[in-house]
Amino acid sequence: MAALCAFGLSAPAGANNWSCKTDSAHPQPVVLVNGTFKTSYENWLTLSPALANAGYCVFSFEYGGLETAPVADSAAELRDFVNAVLGATGAKKADIVGHSQGGMMPRYYVKFLGGATKVDDLVGIVPSNHGTTNPLALVAGATACPSCVDQTAGSDFLQRLNADPEAPVGPDYTSIATRYDEVVLPHTSSFLDGPGSYVTNVLLQDRCPLDVTEHDQAPKSPLVKQWVLDALKQRGPADPAFGPRCAGSG
Repeated sequence: MAALCAFGLSAPAGANNWSCKTDSAHPQPVVLVNGTFKTSYENWLTLSPALANAGYCVFSFEYGGLETAPVADSAAELRDFVNAVLGATGAKKADIVGHSQGGMMPRYYVKFLGGATKVDDLVGIVPSNHGTTNPLALVAGATACPSCVDQTAGSDFLQRLNADPEAPVGPDYTSIATRYDEVVLPHTSSFLDGPGSYVTNVLLQDRCPLDVTEHDQAPKSPLVKQWVLDALKQRGPADPAFGPRCAGSG
């Protein structure tokens, strides 16, 4: 158990109960993967307990030196963590919910490190699937942040990751974007190409036009939480016709 605990420090409420067992209503444990420069505790402060309260076994971990390591290296850490979660819970597959880099990086695990047979749902919250044109990414990369370079639009890493197929058969993919994303630019960079049977792209403002969620706020957004829960309960990805309750609605 000490080895398992070493995977993650400062876990948010509801996460990393290594005695948790899945049930028929929630057959997959949920692994939360935070974004660049974020701690698991801060990133998942509200979503982790919400998922646990909904009946899921929830796990989170720290990786890649505040998520600055090369994305491929971090994906290998994720592979090992998912294996530990599956071993502890007895589940055959896990669901992954990730923010920003944490929504994109698991795709490397799925595509190149055997994750296609071990991930049931991959839900990306403002994921950097196609990188960003934000010049701050290059500035950060110049200060010892290889993952920032990897997440720059057009990087060698992203060209390899997004070579056809972008969404390999195996998991169901839900990518959630916001029009007010100031980090992943343009916001449509979050979206994935793939068949609608297992890929759903969500723009928050399509259902809730007055929503002003930004990049860093997204994991704590009540609207995002509704989409995540919908994705996890479906046999496929989130239902494109899902009608969430918008803030301020009756």
